[in-house]
This record gives sequence, C-alpha cells and structure tokens, in this order.
Amino acid sequence: MTLAERVQTELTEAMKAKAELRLRVLRMLKTALHNRRIEKGAELEDAEALAVVKSLIKQRREAAEEYRKGNRPDRAAEEEKEIGVLESYLPAAVSEEAVRAAIEEAVRETGAATPKDIGKVMKAVMGRFAGQNIDGKRVNELVRQRLSG
Repeated sequence: MTLAERVQTELTEAMKAKAELRLRVLRMLKTALHNRRIEKGAELEDAEALAVVKSLIKQRREAAEEYRKGNRPDRAAEEEKEIGVLESYLPAAVSEEAVRAAIEEAVRETGAATPKDIGKVMKAVMGRFAGQNIDGKRVNELVRQRLSG
C-alpha cells in the first residue's frame, strides 16, 4: 500500500470516528500529495511522498515557533499536535549512533579534515540515508563537531 493509499484509508477512518484533528491533518496531507502529483505529472514514489510529509512537518514547526514568538501558545500547541499526526507517516528516525558511524565512515572515504569539507561529508552521509527519516540540521551539527574538534 502506497503512502497516498494509506492516507486515503485513514482519512475515511478519521471521518467515521469524527476525529477532527486527524481528519484536518489528513485532508491537508492528501491535498499536498495530490498537488505534488499534479506538479510531477505522474504517481509519486514513496520517497517523494515522504518528502511532502517532511515539508509539511517543517512548515508546522516554523509556524509553531512564530506563534510562540507572537505569544500565542495555544496556536503553537495546535501546530505541534498536527506535527504529531504527520510524524506517524514517517519511518522510524535514524539513530544518532548510526549517524555518527556514517559520519566517521564518510570522513575516512572523503579524506575530510577541516570545516571546509563539511559539504563533502554531508553529501556522503545524507546519500546513505536517502528515503529514511533523518534530520539534516542535526547531521550538519554533528559533522561540524567532528570536523572542528
């Protein structure tokens, strides 16, 4: 079952259960997937669908941060609830140990030694985890730590 099919099935279940939050988020996700499919002009691969989910999560995180800055904790909490629903569609996150091991391997392979080599190491590490749930910002922090110390 593709991610889009899973969303459609769970959307129907959310309607029947009258789960307002889940229903709202699934409608938003279904629309985003549909729009991306139209842009592409073909059915989405699961990796592309996951990229759409990650994009929506990033948007919700940014919105929650802005609501906090604007002293609107109620709206920030609502955005975070939506993030929780969206994250259920992502595969399990890659462990930090696996990321650190991949960084060490990439450093050896690329011969990286200084912070100028961050791009080479990032490309190698992110390539290893393509299609998996990995936080690029956290990887970047770990690479910077490794190459600066």
